[in-house]
Amino acid sequence: MPNSTRSRPALACILAAASLLPAVAARADDSADDAWFNANLPALLTLYRDLHSHPELSFHEVKTSAKVAQELKAAGLEVTTGVGKLGVVGILKNGEGPLVMVRTDLDALPVTEETGLPFASKQTSKNAAGQTVGVMHACGHDVHMSCLVGTARRLAAHRDDWKGTVMFIGQPAEEAIGGAEAMLADGLYERFGKPSAALALHCAPDLATGRVAYTSGPAMAGSTSVDVVVRGRGGHGAYPHTTVDPVVLAALLVLDLQTIVAREANPIHPAVVTVGSIHGGFKHNIISNQVDLQLTLRSFQDSVDKQLVDAIKRRVKGLAEAHNAPAGSVTVVETTPPTVNTPTLVAKVLPALKRVCGDAGVELVEPAMGAEDFGLYGQGGVPTFMFRLGTIPPEKIADAKSKGESLPSLHSSKFQPDAAPSIRTGIRAMTSTVIKLLPPASKP
Repeated sequence: MPNSTRSRPALACILAAASLLPAVAARADDSADDAWFNANLPALLTLYRDLHSHPELSFHEVKTSAKVAQELKAAGLEVTTGVGKLGVVGILKNGEGPLVMVRTDLDALPVTEETGLPFASKQTSKNAAGQTVGVMHACGHDVHMSCLVGTARRLAAHRDDWKGTVMFIGQPAEEAIGGAEAMLADGLYERFGKPSAALALHCAPDLATGRVAYTSGPAMAGSTSVDVVVRGRGGHGAYPHTTVDPVVLAALLVLDLQTIVAREANPIHPAVVTVGSIHGGFKHNIISNQVDLQLTLRSFQDSVDKQLVDAIKRRVKGLAEAHNAPAGSVTVVETTPPTVNTPTLVAKVLPALKRVCGDAGVELVEPAMGAEDFGLYGQGGVPTFMFRLGTIPPEKIADAKSKGESLPSLHSSKFQPDAAPSIRTGIRAMTSTVIKLLPPASKP
């Protein structure tokens, strides 16, 4: 009895000490984490500002591609350039194991920046129509690239945590929905290996820094771009009875197109038909011969996309017949499938995201009607996962909410991510996700 009595305090001390071990280990991990970012984040922020100040449009990312290639080489990767025109592939090998792919996009948008940042873009370029336009990373691709480079650096510096191969790709022309197709057509998987998983992140303009969000299953809609030509018979604006006015016909068509989703599409299958551009005529008193329209269609199913295109063709044909006008035309310019987050892959990596962001910092969100060509990397059965990265200071979100105001969206000339915490969280989240999908390195 006396011996047993004396052992209880000793046992209690041992148990108490043991209960502290996870906390001590966590603090040690946090300390190592802080040390790595203290050493690397300043250079990554310099890279971010450089990329932000020098954006390039789709399939014109010559300097951007070279910069990303240079950074990946400096991190110790085997780098190949010119994949799919301007794509970059960096291979980081660390023994035998699976191949995991991490993707960033390279291109910017034809938007004139209005953030007022000291490193704001002042770049201009010619668009496809030959017009001079401002150029801006208004969709956060500069953050994406900085996170990719940081993830490559971090994995290269922590080879003891994993084994296998990580393929980092810098993809051109995401905004033009052509870069992923170009890289895959250039033999991305045949030349560098078919990955066991393809990963990406995307800036979210309404999510607080330090947080990430995800969707399991369909995450972003498929997108189809359509050009429509409405034809008429031009003439003098004072004598409309001698003409067929394509401007009036185009106005009728714009309204009629809205009935496709409202009255033809199944309400439980999301769909969008938007007329993004309309051009006709050159002078006040001249009725033109045609009006050109540009449409974007969004849906989550191929059958719905086909239904939308067929309905547009019927309306354009019927409009010409009803008004005794020359036949119009409908041309599908480009299309990309929905981005689907493979549920089994999401379930596997979710604990890794929660470990670095905390349970409260990982949010389940609804699918979005925005589109991405990242979904193409799922061809051949490759599991895919894209998560959303918080980019806005929490107090800024709270302030906007209290005032009933909306924050600048992606593609806005005023979109302004808080770079340092966004990049830090992006690197931590992506690194932990990659490591979760690879086996641990063999310990000596």
